[in-house]
Amino acid sequence: MDVAGGALEVRIEGERGGPTLVFAHYWGGSAGTWDEVVRCLSPEQATVRFDQRGWSTSRQLPGPFHLDQLADDLIGVVEGCVAGPFVLVGHSMGGKVSQLVAARRPAGLLGAVLVAPAPALPPAAVTEKYRQDLSHAYDSPQSVGHALDHVLTAAAMPQAVRDAVVRDSLAAADDARTEWPLRGIAQDITEEARRIEVPVAVLAGEHDKVEPPAVLRECLLPYVPHATMALVPGLGHLLPLEAPEAVATALGDFLTTIRS
Repeated sequence: MDVAGGALEVRIEGERGGPTLVFAHYWGGSAGTWDEVVRCLSPEQATVRFDQRGWSTSRQLPGPFHLDQLADDLIGVVEGCVAGPFVLVGHSMGGKVSQLVAARRPAGLLGAVLVAPAPALPPAAVTEKYRQDLSHAYDSPQSVGHALDHVLTAAAMPQAVRDAVVRDSLAAADDARTEWPLRGIAQDITEEARRIEVPVAVLAGEHDKVEPPAVLRECLLPYVPHATMALVPGLGHLLPLEAPEAVATALGDFLTTIRS
């Protein structure tokens, strides 16, 4: 699909009828981050996935890689690939991008499911030192492995999934890899978040060290109207990879709610 500066690859599965789930991955992820979640959904469920600008198959796209550009890309994917109503599903960085898109109130948007999302208000812990350290988390396979073991997950993942995470984390344009930790994570979007009119479900990992439930209660829920939050017990930040069944169940429940 054509976007500013080039084209990106979009994966479309399921039927075109009914609300389409449009996925936005985390910093370090790819369209493949959602593979197991999609497999846990009904085969008829319409889904759209893509690699965000600067990542995986989209890493040759030029910058800028800031949140507004990522939101523009997500809007473009919706307009080009979705016929009818849709629900945004954003994980971490993709959750913050989804907040910006929802705030624009695009036609057809029925709601958003934010999975371990970056909050609208940057937490106090996001200091300059934190951001500088984070910008080096994906410097090498070793640094990615350290992040997986000590920060990103609270449960063991199959080796094949872990290997894919390492590959995805390293498959980025240099500027895309640093844009989020150095700038995007610290961007205050509370003004935009307050403009969201659709229902929003937030899914948080009980032991998430990146976006702890307490931070989401303080820095996200007060700024997003109609938002509710549920916990996934015992798990961390990479919920689509640690607990794809739980994410798929939450998506199914959300679709049932908005349909009724």
